[in-house]
Amino acid sequence: MIAIPQLCLVIPVLNEVGNIAPLVASLDVALAGESWEVIFVDDDSRDGTREAIAAVAADDPRVRMIHRIGRRGLSSAFIEGAQASFAPFVAAMDGDLQHDETVLPAMLAAVRDEGFDLAIGSRYVAGGGIGDWDATRASMSSLATWLAGIVLRTKVSDPMSGFFMLRRPVFERAVRRLSAMGFKILLDIIASLPEAPRIKELPFQFRTRVSGESKLDAGVLRDYLLLILDKLVGHIVPVRFLLFAGVGTLGIAAHLVVLNAGLRLFGMGFSGAQALATAVAVVGNYTLNNTFTFRERRLKGRRFVTGLLTFSLISSVGAVMNVNVSSVLFGDAHSTWYYAGFLGAVMSLVWNYAVSSAVTWRR
Repeated sequence: MIAIPQLCLVIPVLNEVGNIAPLVASLDVALAGESWEVIFVDDDSRDGTREAIAAVAADDPRVRMIHRIGRRGLSSAFIEGAQASFAPFVAAMDGDLQHDETVLPAMLAAVRDEGFDLAIGSRYVAGGGIGDWDATRASMSSLATWLAGIVLRTKVSDPMSGFFMLRRPVFERAVRRLSAMGFKILLDIIASLPEAPRIKELPFQFRTRVSGESKLDAGVLRDYLLLILDKLVGHIVPVRFLLFAGVGTLGIAAHLVVLNAGLRLFGMGFSGAQALATAVAVVGNYTLNNTFTFRERRLKGRRFVTGLLTFSLISSVGAVMNVNVSSVLFGDAHSTWYYAGFLGAVMSLVWNYAVSSAVTWRR
């Protein structure tokens, strides 16, 4: 009979072909004498990463893989990997060799023997370090850590760490409340727990990447801000809806600017200027929503054009609904103009969001 491993390491990867074999070899040394397994969660790499994992797994049954298609993000990858194991202790680490695997035995001792809920590899406690980060990246990390304090009920020096270990019951208490957005799963877990966890932070030196490319880009910042917002108001209104509404507000502003320019600068008639302003607003709203609101479902190539057509049609229906609802409220229900106009706009906004989510940016 094969015993269940005591520790499962979940390692999300994307195009890390050169790191797989060295990482497993280093885990084998660091966790000598322990019962462990590693689950690589691959987000459809195109550089031979899965083949590298298969080659290692052929000689080591402790190595497993989940291949995801059409889904991206470290947070959701960790959740799927953790749910695919029965191990009583689960750890997260990156696949780029920047986390110090020699800290893992101390993490395991903290959650298994010392009664802590979470053990975190921290760059910001005595003995830890951020490696060769430049001043800009260090400043961004400090700002992100400060923002994390808004949603956390317990003090953590490095809530942005992707290197941690926890007991499975702790994961189970948090998993149904997780936002699963972006890359900061540790922050998501701590903020989702119904009570403040017992945490031990262990220092480690962040290493320099030796293979592959960094996944940090502007989308990471967007996902992080959405995670913070979701933890603050997500239980009241979907955070994606708020982003959609924000884009809509920018669209109204753009509409008025173009309308004014058409009338005053180019001498256009009102109908022509209004048509131009409407077209600019619709295309602008669509492009911004495709880039930010639905970033993980964004449309490219031919699908971008067909998406624009469906979004325009949906927005046209929403505009008709806006006019009809506000007219009824203002005329038959004798509502004030601003109340009627506001409710008409809200109905149009909800329609546009709900239908475009299901049609234009359907999964």
